Amino acid sequence: MPTRRRPEELRSHRWFGAEDLRAFGHRSRMLQMGLAEGEFRGRPVVGIVNTWSDLSPCHQHFRTRAEEVKRGVWQAGGFPVELPAHPVTEQYMKPSSMLYRNLLAMETEELARSQPVDALVLLGGCDKTGPGLVMGALSAGLPFLFVPAGPMLRGLWRGRTLGSGSDAWKYHAELRAGRITEAEWKDMEAGIARSYGTCMTAGTAATMMLAIEAMGLSLPGAASIPAADSAHPRMAAAAGRLAVEMAWEDRTPARILSQANIDNAVAAAMAFGGSTNAIIHLIAMARRAGLSLDLARFDAISRRVPLIANLRPNGDRYLMEDFHAAGGSRAFLATLAPLLDLSARGVTGRTLAEELAGAEVFDADVIRPLDAPLQPEGGVAVLTGSLAPRGAVIKTSAADPRLLSHTGPAVVFDDIADLKARIDDPALPVTPDSVLVLRNAGPLGGPGMPEWGMLPIPRKLLAAGVRDMVRISDARMSGTSYGTCVLHVAPESALGGPLALVRDGDPIRLDAANRRLDLLVPEEELARRRAAWAPPPRRYGRGWTALYLDQVTQADEGCDLRFLEAGAPTPEPDIH
Repeated sequence: MPTRRRPEELRSHRWFGAEDLRAFGHRSRMLQMGLAEGEFRGRPVVGIVNTWSDLSPCHQHFRTRAEEVKRGVWQAGGFPVELPAHPVTEQYMKPSSMLYRNLLAMETEELARSQPVDALVLLGGCDKTGPGLVMGALSAGLPFLFVPAGPMLRGLWRGRTLGSGSDAWKYHAELRAGRITEAEWKDMEAGIARSYGTCMTAGTAATMMLAIEAMGLSLPGAASIPAADSAHPRMAAAAGRLAVEMAWEDRTPARILSQANIDNAVAAAMAFGGSTNAIIHLIAMARRAGLSLDLARFDAISRRVPLIANLRPNGDRYLMEDFHAAGGSRAFLATLAPLLDLSARGVTGRTLAEELAGAEVFDADVIRPLDAPLQPEGGVAVLTGSLAPRGAVIKTSAADPRLLSHTGPAVVFDDIADLKARIDDPALPVTPDSVLVLRNAGPLGGPGMPEWGMLPIPRKLLAAGVRDMVRISDARMSGTSYGTCVLHVAPESALGGPLALVRDGDPIRLDAANRRLDLLVPEEELARRRAAWAPPPRRYGRGWTALYLDQVTQADEGCDLRFLEAGAPTPEPDIH
């Protein structure tokens, strides 16, 4: 049985339990807020890190959920404190929310380090908040668990079911092709997002919520509960109760996480057909935990796990509500169990085998059996070759199969402004066989590696019926996106990677089956181009962005900041 700590062994005791001048000040300020000493002294203090904001539609319920977590903390004899954190909002932040993931991670770590808390409950879900919160909490080293925001309700429009993101891209292409009207397009705005919660397709939010659960850092079954479902507030209260238990037992990530937890998270993301963004986030999270994960390991795991979640944008019918009704994350992981390490333990202290006992699939078309998958390998492949010496990724499950082996001439755009200015020019020298190339969109070039990787199909090709082409960039793309899009090319063009040397007409070969991406230009010619290349001018000289540009790593390294990666823990604060 785990050893329960004594009240004087709690971290918060150093603030509230001593009999000295500093503790006198700490207690008196709690009394100032109308609290009685017995409410906070001698109890585990649970910090609820909340990413709610008026500009976070996915997190609109977090004001209420924080109260429900508090209810659970009180029920278990703890003392809850809410700690607002940077709301990394996918919808509104420019140039990219990814620019701020590491800022949230830093803030989470510093909140935990500097405040009198014994454990953390992390409220997140929208794409970057889950990874950012977990990265920071891993570095802080305190007991913690993650409460996922949950997916929103399915979209509805003129008798059709809509999936967030995926159908926006689909119908915008039809609008540009002249096949739906402006009035129809406008009408879709009110139907595609009908409740609070994250995207309800197999996008980045759903992928990361599932991966974090598979890593053992959430309550079992939490990842798939729709945000508006009554089970969601019950889960939040249960998380509060568990956080108190974790504080008493000092159930820290160092005592939970092993390589098995990381590999289980990767396997779950790949079998889910999840977002390519998961690769960057999981590498960063693993490094924060001091565990091993690189692109080669990702690809090896993806090759051995089948894609079994039949959700958009991989399938054409089901959404996260259907996934939850089919048994949800527990049933999904139970189906995948023969390919997971079931000895891995999570925040409850139990093994994954124990957590999955009794889980059932109620719709085998949504959560496919291992012997009847959507495709025999995971949804993402890692490519290397002369155009991507350190790697690139492609979501094969959302690509046109005929384009996964393709050679075509490059049509190059130097940056996003160049793309927007010329993509619909009738004179653009492009054919369906062309390979669209966007550069200066990586961690440095964006900056922040924006989701520009699903390059639009030129209007004249859309009008001719073309709906997919090979597209290559050092950018990311939304997990709700689809198409034959090669992403995360490393090293990026802003560092002088081979992508910076591509010119119009250069032949590029994509061979996904053999994991290759090659620029078919003689090395002597590339050497001449390399000698003439100059880096783009730096546009940001101050603030967070300047620090980010000085410290950010490349996509294959997780896009973390070098000084935040795993190392010696930050010393506990001196409270004397």
